[in-house]
Amino acid sequence: MGKGGNTKALPPRLSEISESSSHEDAASTLSKERAKKMEQSPGFYWDHDEEPHVLRRRQIIAAHPEIKKLFGIDTSTKYKVLISVLFQLLSLELLQGAPWYTWAFCCYTLSGSINHMMTLAMHELSHNLGAKKVIWNRFLAIFANLPMGIPAAASFKRYHMEHHRYQGEDIIDVDIPTDFEGWFFNSRPKKFLWCLMQPLFYSLRPVIVNPKEPTKWEFVNYGFFLAFDAAILYFYGIGGLLYLVLGTLAGMGVHPVAGHFIAEHCVMHEGQETYSYYGPLNWLTFNVGYHNEHHDFPFVSGKHLADVRKIAPEFYDDIPHYHSWSKVIYDYIFDEKICPYSRTKRVTLSNEEIDSLKARGGLVK
Repeated sequence: MGKGGNTKALPPRLSEISESSSHEDAASTLSKERAKKMEQSPGFYWDHDEEPHVLRRRQIIAAHPEIKKLFGIDTSTKYKVLISVLFQLLSLELLQGAPWYTWAFCCYTLSGSINHMMTLAMHELSHNLGAKKVIWNRFLAIFANLPMGIPAAASFKRYHMEHHRYQGEDIIDVDIPTDFEGWFFNSRPKKFLWCLMQPLFYSLRPVIVNPKEPTKWEFVNYGFFLAFDAAILYFYGIGGLLYLVLGTLAGMGVHPVAGHFIAEHCVMHEGQETYSYYGPLNWLTFNVGYHNEHHDFPFVSGKHLADVRKIAPEFYDDIPHYHSWSKVIYDYIFDEKICPYSRTKRVTLSNEEIDSLKARGGLVK
């Protein structure tokens, strides 16, 4: 019969019934696993939806298609990295024979700031935003990693890509503190200690929560570090190597630029899990403070993240944000309602899917 006729509905095919039943079974399994994980970790904020950035990205592109012109690399990144690494080496040379208090002051302020800047260069390069070819981004990230004294570039890329793809996902997103951290670091003195120990947690948490087998890039990273650290020891002794390593630890602890670790995803306003910072330290950190903008558009370089907000202010200006990372650290320590549990978690992957992802070595090798 023609369109609009009184046709008799056909019975569903066996394959359709089987597929529908399979989807229902998977949803039921996921629901049960989610309930169990929520029961095991009740201190966190739990969200039942997908992470918010994919939806907002679609909305912004629909409203402002011209934003696509911002996609792509920043060719100046390699020069910023080169100058920073050379400046760090120059500071080692100039501090030879300096009094201990001068050495300590420069270690915290200069070495800490430069090495933290290099962690965020690694972050930028993990998104392949420094060069057209992936391999050059990898080598540039390893070069940026050298003055930190601790190899991290290769492993960071692997975990960070999963943080973006599966933001808040239990087990997979190792940016989220563990239950132990939430349980133990629950007072002002302990939260201050937690801030001091952030480098330790960022290093050990992935190994404990979501361990990965090293790939060839980790070994390349280790090889460059053995050579670089050996050269530092030869020319500047143990003091030179400590200047770099302690600078890294200080710069990632209770330090103004380290406030971004807390500010980015610590839930200060219930219902919001990502926060931006619009202050002067963005100049030192490849604009990582524009963190909502970064998660919405991870393929826009730090150089243009401020332009994302300029193009689409209606999506960002009314969202709670910060103007001081130091104030974020202060609030985190002294506000009794905030602790390592103040993070949003979700369960969108079944245990079987998580095991499959782990078996593949993660999203990136």
